[in-house]
Amino acid sequence: MTGDSGAPIVTTDTGRVRGVWRSGSAAFLGIPFAQPPVGERRFAAPVPAEPWDGVRDAVEYGATPQRGEPGITLIPEPSVPGASTLNVNVFTPDPGAAGLPVLVWIHGGGFTAGSPASPWYDGRAFTRDGVVTVTVSYRLGFDGFGHIPGAPANRGVRDWLAALEWVQRNIAAFGGDPARVTIAGQSAGGGAVLTLLGMPQAQHLFHAVWAMSPAVANVSLERAATVSAKLARLGGVPATREGFASLDEATLHRLQEQAAAPESDDALAGITDLLGAGLPLGPMLDGDLLTEPTLEAIGHGIGADKPLVLGATDDEFTMATDPLRAKLRFVPAGMALRRLGLRGPAMRTYLAANRARRRRGTAAAVGRYVTDTMFRAPIVRVATARAQAPTWAYRFTWVSPSIGWACHCVDVPFWWDCLDSPDGIAHLCGPRPPQALADIVHGTAVGFVREHDPGWTPWSRHPGATRLFGVAPSDADMDRDGYASVAALVQAGIRPARG
Repeated sequence: MTGDSGAPIVTTDTGRVRGVWRSGSAAFLGIPFAQPPVGERRFAAPVPAEPWDGVRDAVEYGATPQRGEPGITLIPEPSVPGASTLNVNVFTPDPGAAGLPVLVWIHGGGFTAGSPASPWYDGRAFTRDGVVTVTVSYRLGFDGFGHIPGAPANRGVRDWLAALEWVQRNIAAFGGDPARVTIAGQSAGGGAVLTLLGMPQAQHLFHAVWAMSPAVANVSLERAATVSAKLARLGGVPATREGFASLDEATLHRLQEQAAAPESDDALAGITDLLGAGLPLGPMLDGDLLTEPTLEAIGHGIGADKPLVLGATDDEFTMATDPLRAKLRFVPAGMALRRLGLRGPAMRTYLAANRARRRRGTAAAVGRYVTDTMFRAPIVRVATARAQAPTWAYRFTWVSPSIGWACHCVDVPFWWDCLDSPDGIAHLCGPRPPQALADIVHGTAVGFVREHDPGWTPWSRHPGATRLFGVAPSDADMDRDGYASVAALVQAGIRPARG
């Protein structure tokens, strides 16, 4: 429908919204899927948005749960002020169409940061290729995931569910097919979509999954309670809903960073804490909404009917250990890895399988080990746990000339086909990132959203089969055992802590 002004207008279940036409497609921004989580609703489960009269403008991004200036980030992630932080952005090739495939994106940011208003997540490339695209917001940090006695747990997870339920009710009005929904995300967002894949309560809300560099939290109730108690002590309030509600947003954000900080400033202390204790905030095993770890749920067959693509970059974490080069210059790689919990035959086998990184110094070896522990070995575990369920694995191997590694987030602008964005591309990908690679990666994503098949040999048919993104199209695109270098970690049971 088009209004008198010529702008596209769509009727949702809570009222009409006015978007904007953009080069053959339409965008509708900042549509609330839930009421503002403020006041009595601050630590509550999401409450459906209230209907409105007339036509609501949906031409600017809505308020974001992320607050303030995020500083230098790998992905541009603007914060938008305001109270109505639970909203969706819909990009559609044609709001008058019907039956188009749908992509729903959940952003990353360690469950404490990130923004659905990132210019990289603009859906114009997917709408160009006939895909309705939705980006969603969710409560972050302690507001979204903190353990609060008297409040429902996993409020951020409940926000994902509420957003997906909104999609089921409304996406047909934007030209999309609610029976063709693919959920995707990167980093914490990748962890989010795997969490949803393993949730019985979410199975009716989507039909396929793409997990990029998935960081699965599975925070234990004990770990969550410890962080909560520490935050309450720092804030001088009781560890109750009323006590935490007495702290304003800015104070709570500052205190959650202090509560999660390692006790020591030793060079490896932060890494040791991350691997040993896990993420302090994220989806929590609350015994209600989440009753078992994601890997176990997937191993029990939950989500087995959903096609899954998952993968990681080759050196997700190594850029973070580059600053440790001087401190670790004279520390043997084996000694550093023992400090991080890898010992015995598993360490010797692992170092032998990663000689190239070891030759680049101990900091590089540590970066690869953390990458493998947190991202690459879990991919093998998920793919293996899925058994015969349709599963495809990949590695993103292209090395950023500006970073020096195939680092965390470097694959995101290729997947979104936004290398021409003026925002932050050169910082992450150098001055001339290869558009040909973006054509391949984005085209593969579009194909999967449309057909639920990315076009290469599935792991579920040939365990180990891995697509490599970063080389010229040829037989070298496939590796028969693409994650062989993490085999020692998988066999030894080395894995990130549940928290």
